[in-house]
Amino acid sequence: MPLFFNRFVSHHIKVGDLSIIYPSGRRATFGNGTGRPIVLRITDTHTLWSLVSNPELAFGEAFMDGRLVLEEGDIYDFLELVFSNASVYSLTGPAKFSRWLTGLRRRFHQHNPVGRAKDNVAHHYDLDGSLYRLFLDSDSQYSCAYFESSDCSLEEAQLAKKRHLAAKLLIEPGQKILDIGSGWGGLGLYLAEMTDADVTGVTLSEEQFVISNEWAQTQNLADRARFHLKDYRHLNEQFDRIVSVGMFEHVGVGHYDEFFSQVRSLLKPDGVMVLHSIGVSDGPSHTNPWIHKYIFPGGYIPALSEVLPVIERQGLVVCDIEILRLHYAETLKAWRERFMARREEAVGLYDERFARMWEFYLASSESAFRHQGMMVFQIQLARKQTSVPLQRDYIQLAETRLREMECSLPAQISRAAE
Repeated sequence: MPLFFNRFVSHHIKVGDLSIIYPSGRRATFGNGTGRPIVLRITDTHTLWSLVSNPELAFGEAFMDGRLVLEEGDIYDFLELVFSNASVYSLTGPAKFSRWLTGLRRRFHQHNPVGRAKDNVAHHYDLDGSLYRLFLDSDSQYSCAYFESSDCSLEEAQLAKKRHLAAKLLIEPGQKILDIGSGWGGLGLYLAEMTDADVTGVTLSEEQFVISNEWAQTQNLADRARFHLKDYRHLNEQFDRIVSVGMFEHVGVGHYDEFFSQVRSLLKPDGVMVLHSIGVSDGPSHTNPWIHKYIFPGGYIPALSEVLPVIERQGLVVCDIEILRLHYAETLKAWRERFMARREEAVGLYDERFARMWEFYLASSESAFRHQGMMVFQIQLARKQTSVPLQRDYIQLAETRLREMECSLPAQISRAAE
């Protein structure tokens, strides 16, 4: 088996310095010897077979179980080496067949009717809230931040993200705003505070539902910002503005027509929406099987080529598209470093295997954004093409105005997540 495994690894690792210690104690080296040395120990022969036959699932599981051990370097170093070397097109043999089979099942995995969608959300977002406070910013923004400069802190970048979205929404005082997938309420509360709008948020997470309403009360914003435990498909009123951040990844490709049809019915004739979602730049694919099984069941990262035709079919106008390339990589780096600094607290909340799972999740996600064609897109939509100014300078002007307002309201804008 080690000889066969050597050929498998040699096919994928051309650059770098990787050494593998087999269960027998034998050691093999791969790559061209450049970069940081990484030494990986595999504890049993069964793991070798699983890594060859289904590497996308098996690597994460082996790391979680302690069957794949980093003797030198850490899991991020290893994944960066693998992702920077390999593409999905380089898979061969059983691994290629396994990926093809996973692709066939993608429609089933992404079937997210109302009840199943709530269960999928609970799997990830209804974990102990203390876990997220280990690594998120004080506002509990669990989505891509917006780094206006290379020396931005996570706090500054998450605030900049909210400011950027608010600017694109063109909100006027008193307008009705809908936040689809409102999370812990940070964005909705920012919009209510900074624009004097009336905000409605919907989430399927019971944990987020409770906390977001508690924060609205704490900030004396409950009269302008309210959050409901409700599926967006059950709403039947209209809004001046709609925003959705980090929720579209949970819709599933088979539900895109349903999503944009509902958006159109919820949006007033002169309304504007901004959709912020993770995407891929190299065409339609499928959800990584480890991510599907352990992190985001029912989730899917779309290509723009899958999204734009549906928007057209549902009679919506694309007014603006912005691609945030490495912003999420930097966000995930900050999350990973914060998580690792408090890793023992995660072990205390759950156990060692759970902590390894989150370590792998954050490291693999960051590596994917740096080396595997993942990005974030923001699509500005309207029912009429005249709903948005013809030039984009209104975004910068609005951001400048919001930044000045933030300086006078520091406590409300940057609260501690208690």
